[in-house]
Amino acid sequence: MTNPPKHIISKQIKITGLVQGVGFRPFIYRLAHQYQLNGWVENRNDCVLIEVESDGENVNNFIKDIPLKAPLASSIHHIEVLDIKGNDPKGFSIKKSESKSNEVTEISPDIAVCQDCLDDMSVQAHRIDYPFINCTNCGPRFSIIKDLPYDREKTTMMVFPMCNTCKDEYTTILDRRFHAQPVACNKCGPHYRLVVKGKEIKKLTNILFELSSLIEQGKIIAVKGIGGFHIMCDAFNEKAVSNLRAVKIREGKPFAVMFRDVQVLGQYVSANKKEIEELQSWRRPMLLLKNKKQLAKSVSLGLKTTGCMIPYMPFHYQLFEKLKTFAVVLTSGNFSDEPIILNNKDAAEKLESKVDAILDYNREIFNRTDDSVGLVVNRKLRMLRRSRGFAPSPVRLNLNVEGVFATGAELVNCFCIGKGKQALLSQHIGDLKNWETYQFYTETYKRFKIMFRFKPELVVTDMHPDYLSTKFGDELAVENNIPVFRVQHHHAHIASTMAQYGLDEKVIGLSFDGTGYGTDGNIWGAEFMICDLLDFKRYSHFEYIPLPGGDKVTKEPWRIAVSYLYKIYGFDFLNLKLKFLDNINPDHIKLVLLAIDKSFNTPLSSSAGRLFDAVSAISGICVNSTFHAEAPMRLENIISEGIDHKYPYVKENEQFQFSQTIINVVNDLLNGVHESIIAAKFHNTIISLIFDEVVHISKQSGIKKIVFSGGTFQNKYIVEGLEKKLELIKRLSIYFPTSIPANDGGIALGQIAVAGKRRSLNRI
Repeated sequence: MTNPPKHIISKQIKITGLVQGVGFRPFIYRLAHQYQLNGWVENRNDCVLIEVESDGENVNNFIKDIPLKAPLASSIHHIEVLDIKGNDPKGFSIKKSESKSNEVTEISPDIAVCQDCLDDMSVQAHRIDYPFINCTNCGPRFSIIKDLPYDREKTTMMVFPMCNTCKDEYTTILDRRFHAQPVACNKCGPHYRLVVKGKEIKKLTNILFELSSLIEQGKIIAVKGIGGFHIMCDAFNEKAVSNLRAVKIREGKPFAVMFRDVQVLGQYVSANKKEIEELQSWRRPMLLLKNKKQLAKSVSLGLKTTGCMIPYMPFHYQLFEKLKTFAVVLTSGNFSDEPIILNNKDAAEKLESKVDAILDYNREIFNRTDDSVGLVVNRKLRMLRRSRGFAPSPVRLNLNVEGVFATGAELVNCFCIGKGKQALLSQHIGDLKNWETYQFYTETYKRFKIMFRFKPELVVTDMHPDYLSTKFGDELAVENNIPVFRVQHHHAHIASTMAQYGLDEKVIGLSFDGTGYGTDGNIWGAEFMICDLLDFKRYSHFEYIPLPGGDKVTKEPWRIAVSYLYKIYGFDFLNLKLKFLDNINPDHIKLVLLAIDKSFNTPLSSSAGRLFDAVSAISGICVNSTFHAEAPMRLENIISEGIDHKYPYVKENEQFQFSQTIINVVNDLLNGVHESIIAAKFHNTIISLIFDEVVHISKQSGIKKIVFSGGTFQNKYIVEGLEKKLELIKRLSIYFPTSIPANDGGIALGQIAVAGKRRSLNRI
């Protein structure tokens, strides 16, 4: 008896998502061969396109396996399958990439070196100890790409012609390096160079010997990474770390540390299962972890946490094999608020006189990317800085935001462009306070415009008239003759979290941060709102308090402390003999009080950040700040565990007033209560206040979805406490930002979501 003939079918499969630069076509090729399919696969700028023909069972099993067996770093958003007329293809092939439209697929973030490549460094003759080894599963991506589709000639690898051996791998479909665009070896690829006092060292073995020797001697080295230069020294050498502080002009901000591996890391900081999983992921973020054993004192300067990461470039592994130390400081190669240094020429000009050696290489970095920073709270990763390993992966919206450009905020800036229903956030740009960072901002916009085929149709900015990002947006609107729309800062914060979770309805929104321009012309920063993507209503907020000196209060928290004390006690606060005032010039205090009385340069603020500043200063924890948000960070840092008590506060006319809070803080100080207990009681007060108000607003409004955003919700103690309390109320759904920063790095996403919603209803 003969078998019945098989039913032959033909399908076209369109796959969108992160499917380029991650070994997707070779994966499809192998899977097609497994199921004995005929057809082809092709990279396009908007998707991966596949046509297959075979019997129905094999084709259907092939389609089912695509999302189940896709490469680790890939991310499939959508698979569209269409019936097509058969063309009777012979075999299965990979077609040359094509650019068909202005639609785009995703650009892969940079991927940490994989274990297979690390193993190859010791067995492949042409790649023995080659520090730029990579394959379709790992290596540089976003940092080297100039345009789509992702092919070698559109990356900074185009100037390195492949040798015959690499070309064979690149063109052999079943090879792990098939169409790995940065593929190279010792013979044909980029190379490192170490410059020590004008002397060049080019042989890798000599570089590693000299570099490890310099680090062990306490020297400071500038090192070119994936997305820019770092500065490195021994994390156990106090003199070296102190010298590095002087070089960086970084008086108090903690340094990041790279450990040899997670086993060593675990000896010096506490890392749970989730944290280790994130540290070892292909994204390799830096995580804030609690200290166990002391590194050099100047690494963290009294903070109980350290920013920690493990190697992600082949060279990192090679260096740790030679080093005697188990950990190095690896901080961004920049000064003050400038962006990370990008190219060899700038590194030589700016760093040569400040460091003992410069390690660079001869491949261009096209897209600057800092290390990404995260924090694990309640077993969830929360992004604090979104860059290497994460950018420029999109956020998918339920709105069409094609052509919308969101300029972002002033601090920790990221901008956002809209492509269809994708919101593409830039990598971390930084604080737009100087020419260099602004230049980085404008340059990156131009590059995104080319890479993502972006044509601006609408500009959306913050309401603050003096932000450089707002001014750039206004100029762009004039230049392109397109409309510009303003979104209130805290509405954008809430909208950013809504966008992450795909929410488009009325929610209770909490936006707590340091500064945001309010609709009444005052500075907002502790806002309870009822809002949707379209608009918002301010429900309640912290009381207004004068900020003597305006922005000066962020660097001199004692000023806002004096403002609160003067409001409560009048001139009598000077008789309390509070220690934090001992080192403040009495004449400066008098000028502050005069400014408050005369309402001179004393804008009003409802900011949560300023209240934290005040309590931190009054307690003597941080009277003057040496870096952004130092006072709240140090206040959280000293919290005594196991304290349940809290301070009183008053709510009147939908404003929360903190006179009783401050009076009790002062009384505790005068009665000898330790600052760590005061810090715990204050944080408990904020948690209790938020919890009670959320429950109250929910009962009044009937709204059950609670959305959080703003820099205050980077505070681990507050987020941990709030989530645990609110999750006990089963009728409420809680949304904290995770994949998008709670700080102003997420503002642009909220701006684009609001603009997209309003445009869809013709409200712009």
